[in-house]
Amino acid sequence: MSKIYFQGTFGAYSHIAALEVEPNAEIIPCKTFDECFLKASLENNSRIVIPESNRITGNIGIEYLIFKYRLNIYAEHFLKIEHNLLGQLGSSLSDVKDVFSHTQALSQCSNFIKQNNLVEHIRADTAGSAETISKNKIKSEAAIASSLSAKTYKLKILASNIENENSNTTRFLVMGKEVSQPDFGKKRYITSFLFKLKSKPAALYQSLGGFAINGINLTKLQSYPEQNSFKSYFFLCDLDGHIEDPKVQKSLEELGLHCQDFHVLGVFKADKFREN
Repeated sequence: MSKIYFQGTFGAYSHIAALEVEPNAEIIPCKTFDECFLKASLENNSRIVIPESNRITGNIGIEYLIFKYRLNIYAEHFLKIEHNLLGQLGSSLSDVKDVFSHTQALSQCSNFIKQNNLVEHIRADTAGSAETISKNKIKSEAAIASSLSAKTYKLKILASNIENENSNTTRFLVMGKEVSQPDFGKKRYITSFLFKLKSKPAALYQSLGGFAINGINLTKLQSYPEQNSFKSYFFLCDLDGHIEDPKVQKSLEELGLHCQDFHVLGVFKADKFREN
């Protein structure tokens, strides 16, 4: 049986994503994202399911780990995030005064929190907050977390789907040590890579010309400073297409002429969510 590591505790949204990706895998929680990446870098048969970005709040902040470990990306998985207010089995919404959750979850449910005059308490993660209030057994305390967390920690859903926007979706990446990619066919693919440019004027402008000339669509291009530096930047990029497509190859060859560092992170089928 394969292993999947995720950051957080059982009931986390990453746990739900892992179950959807591979329900028969041995799914194991890690305290930090760094621990997830480290374990996957040491074990050939393991995978990690990691949140990369959220449609509402943007990047999760794992880019430096992608750059550091350079694991292969096997797939992307989009998960609709449905936040719930969880409380004690004998409690109701009117009993709740304090709400605990991850800062992003609190932000994504800010309208509900204000409407009900709840006092926010920031914690490390959503499922961990649910676990804590289940142990405290205080009627006035609640957590914002998933319905799986309610089931896992025997809590009551006091209010469901309390997020500000119902289009709240997180993109997860499935990553691991071994390099693997699908054969080039007629499906829609994403090629993901990172690069660092040579230090020269207008380097980024010149490096991207090949994509325009070859008609290749970039779906993501983001810059990040290298660790402990604001002078050196690397870029994470996704493009529409398979690396074996001649047009993609020509574009990447053109980019390579301007790069000090270039690394393909993965080629994978585009998630059907992109068709929405």
